[in-house]
Amino acid sequence: MSAVPELRITLAGTERAVAAGTTAGQALDADGRTVIAARVGGELRDLAHELADGDTVEPVEIGSDDGRDILRHSTAHILAQAVQELFPDAKLGIGPPIVNGFYYDFDVAEPFTPDDLKRIEKKMQEIVKLGQRFDRRAVSDDGARAELADEPYKLELIGLKGAAGDAAEGAGVEVGAGGLTIYDNLHPRTGELCWKDLCRGPHLPTTRAVPAFKLMRSAAAYWRGSERNPQLQRIYGTAWESKDALKAHLAFLEEAEKRDHRKLGAELDLFSFPDELGSGLAVFHPKGGVVRKEMEEYSRRRHEESGYEFVNTPHISKAKLFQTSGHLPNYAESMFPPMEFEGHDYYLKAMNCPMHNLIFRARGRSYRELPLRLFEFGTVYRYEKSGVVHGMTRARGFTQDDSHIYCTDEQMPGELDSLLTFVLDLLRDYGLSDFYLELSTRGDSDKFIGEPEEWHQATETLRQAAEKQNLDLVMDPGGAAYYGPKISVQAKDAIGRTWQMSTIQVDFQQPKLFGLEYTAADGSRRRPVMLHRALFGSIERFFAVLLEHYAGAFPAWLAPVQAVGIPIADEHVPHLEAVAAKLRAEGIRAEVDTGDDRMQKKIRNAQKQKVPFMLLAGDDDIGKGAVSFRYRDGSQNNGVPVDDAVAEIVAAVREHR
Repeated sequence: MSAVPELRITLAGTERAVAAGTTAGQALDADGRTVIAARVGGELRDLAHELADGDTVEPVEIGSDDGRDILRHSTAHILAQAVQELFPDAKLGIGPPIVNGFYYDFDVAEPFTPDDLKRIEKKMQEIVKLGQRFDRRAVSDDGARAELADEPYKLELIGLKGAAGDAAEGAGVEVGAGGLTIYDNLHPRTGELCWKDLCRGPHLPTTRAVPAFKLMRSAAAYWRGSERNPQLQRIYGTAWESKDALKAHLAFLEEAEKRDHRKLGAELDLFSFPDELGSGLAVFHPKGGVVRKEMEEYSRRRHEESGYEFVNTPHISKAKLFQTSGHLPNYAESMFPPMEFEGHDYYLKAMNCPMHNLIFRARGRSYRELPLRLFEFGTVYRYEKSGVVHGMTRARGFTQDDSHIYCTDEQMPGELDSLLTFVLDLLRDYGLSDFYLELSTRGDSDKFIGEPEEWHQATETLRQAAEKQNLDLVMDPGGAAYYGPKISVQAKDAIGRTWQMSTIQVDFQQPKLFGLEYTAADGSRRRPVMLHRALFGSIERFFAVLLEHYAGAFPAWLAPVQAVGIPIADEHVPHLEAVAAKLRAEGIRAEVDTGDDRMQKKIRNAQKQKVPFMLLAGDDDIGKGAVSFRYRDGSQNNGVPVDDAVAEIVAAVREHR
């Protein structure tokens, strides 16, 4: 009897011998519930993948980032199977994993209703319980076309094979791998084919390995993200490695919904989005205007203290300006279409930097003026597709707190050090403190302009500045702007969400494109380095982030109304009016509620409006020349002398508490 051939593999850092035909799951002794896939030679594979001699095998646990992606991709397949069982005429789009969940697109006659989603989720639970086996097989292009002849969108994807399109990548076409694969869902007992889809995988071993999932909502989505293509129906869902993890995620979403800036903006009368203006365009109401003014004034003061000079530029420009800057060749899809008059095309300003270059170039510059720090609250307009516009966090019109610093090569490292420190300190002043940094570098695309040596110098200088902050630094290969690398400050809010805040970019290219020069100490003409910096990103977006971070309860210095007087009866109003006058004399935004509601209703109203300080007064308070504090957290401090009460509120505001 001949011996079974052996393979040599590396498992957990140790080389070992296994029989030929051994699968990754067998080598790992995987249960298919905790360890649900394998990384073989650096590539994610199904547990059923047969190993080859020399393979390195690592387990992929369901709770890891890769494991969750596999879980969610598998659950997307289960969703698509359930939809086609309930809606046999539905045609399949794509169904990738996304952050915290998955989706699948369908071409159906009518949009899905909430009742449809309930039926689909119930059918998915039946498929999960049955434990169908995910089985991968290779197919030729022609074979795939024959098997999926009734799926027009899949046929289109097959035609994209080998292209670097997002649809091909996301839908399982083996981009650059030279072959297609189909996953069959097989009945656990009979082996009968239950469903199939074009997919790269990997997948869970069986549908029973899905521990917990939930369908969230449906929405319209254009095929492959283009408005020129058919509009499909997209179903979103989420899937997690345990029921407890799903429960925690749903609780997080509930809290996030309570903090949604669009909801709070309406409840607190801060801003709105009138239909008459169009999508992505906000108007600030008086209370929102107060918060915005405070944000801007504090930022302006800090910039003045740091040597910035304020400029102002128009909202439109001839096309030639953006042609010179490189934005039209590289950024046109994000700009509104041009307006033609007087024989010229004019564009709404999508960025401020080209105009700041004109200010630098308006006259001769000496090295003695550098670094020259220009700052503007500049309103810009960007054409965001309707599907991605989201309140003020993704808007079409917004105001950037935009700075451009012109400096010498020698000044650049020190300027970046101080600039990044300034940015982080100012964000901390607004109440954000949990940061990491992301360094976006040049990629292989031909969109990037300039010499590799310049990019290397800029990237290394940014890296060194980032490392001095002692924060985690995450690389973002290929994520740079077309003209230079950038550092972005990523900040976590009160419930752990990460927001991209400030960005800092090093640019050797625009000074070249605009012919910017300064006179050096030796009399020679030299080109400056240009540093781009947006601290808030945009005032609107930063406003929205802070609103959600604080759940509407702004710190006292930012609150639209900082103190409200609440009389127990009408005869107590004059006393509180006098207290409010003292507060207003100190610059405090104070009001007295003289309405007809009872005291308890007035307290509830102030609580709903997130007012930091409520000052109550009755006969005892008036007799003592005092007021009684009621704070946002419900605690009280009774009988506080008026001067002490005023001092407490003034201190809280001035100390940014």
